[in-house]
Amino acid sequence: MLQDEIKEIRDVLREVKYPGTSKNIVELDMVQRIRIEGDKVAFRLVFQKSDDPFVNTITKKCRSLLVDYKEVDIETVFMHDLERPLSLEKVKNIIAISSGKGGVGKSTVAANLAVALALQGYKVGLVDADIFGPSVPKMFGCEEAQPYIEKIDEQDMIVPVEKYGVKILSIGFFIDPESAAVWRGPMASNALKQMVEQGYWDELDYMLIDLPPGTSDIHLTLVQTVALTGAIVVSTPQQVALADAVKGINMFESPGINVPVLGLVENMSWFTPAELPENKYYIFGKEGAKRLAEERGIPLLGQIPIVQSICDGGDDGKPVALDPDSITGAAFTRLAEEVVKAVEENHAQAKRVRVNHK
Repeated sequence: MLQDEIKEIRDVLREVKYPGTSKNIVELDMVQRIRIEGDKVAFRLVFQKSDDPFVNTITKKCRSLLVDYKEVDIETVFMHDLERPLSLEKVKNIIAISSGKGGVGKSTVAANLAVALALQGYKVGLVDADIFGPSVPKMFGCEEAQPYIEKIDEQDMIVPVEKYGVKILSIGFFIDPESAAVWRGPMASNALKQMVEQGYWDELDYMLIDLPPGTSDIHLTLVQTVALTGAIVVSTPQQVALADAVKGINMFESPGINVPVLGLVENMSWFTPAELPENKYYIFGKEGAKRLAEERGIPLLGQIPIVQSICDGGDDGKPVALDPDSITGAAFTRLAEEVVKAVEENHAQAKRVRVNHK
């Protein structure tokens, strides 16, 4: 049967490892659209970037393994050249917000960054893909919201909830919070794809995706689903958090994923009492993320202090970024400005690379 033959081809191509990783090209979802006609096989190899140094190596390896076919037609395509889903056609930048471990305030950073960007006049969307603790609905005070389906251009689309100028879709809108943590990888990955690809996002300057902590199948699904502009890694100054942040950076920069790390955000940089705004108490260590950023040659996008209001704002559904005159609100305003600069520099760098390859 044809399906059995396609499966055999996939099994053969599993022998092709992406250089520098332990994963094979089938596992990375690089092999797509396999077609068989008699003794001819054709398929598509999808690479993340047009300057991938292993295009020829991998293509030749695939041909050498498929010796049972007289003709092997391999189409090499690049993620940015693929047609985007309808929902993402008008989305200019997609940024993953990641952390190596839980408890560092990643979702707080994602939520407040989204609000800060919206206050600066940008059109912003926020996808809460953190299955272990989908906290965005609570942070925005919209836990009871129920996104609905609307037929747009003959397709069923999920209309995001909108609050504080941010369009929001969260796994928390669709599941019992008590069962979120027991989701298996494929279930969570499919939910993420559905929110991203079936959400009616319309025009966005920035889509932020709040990922689960650590590195998992969901992260791999994301880079296979959309062409990410880049990733932001959140950490605290603590050494244990920084060690996990390094893993996150390494994951995005690995050859099989190859997503630019726009920079680091150091959360809980210091404690400042509201009544003593000039005082700084470095209760988790001092400038650990700053040193890591310097070591890795990536920007430190911001340092966010601990103030009681940041906790109160999250619990009350009013992100502190709504008050840009407050200590923490001002920090998120600066963070948003630095993120915009980092994205613009990333685009400029990509353009220089394309010019140099012509």
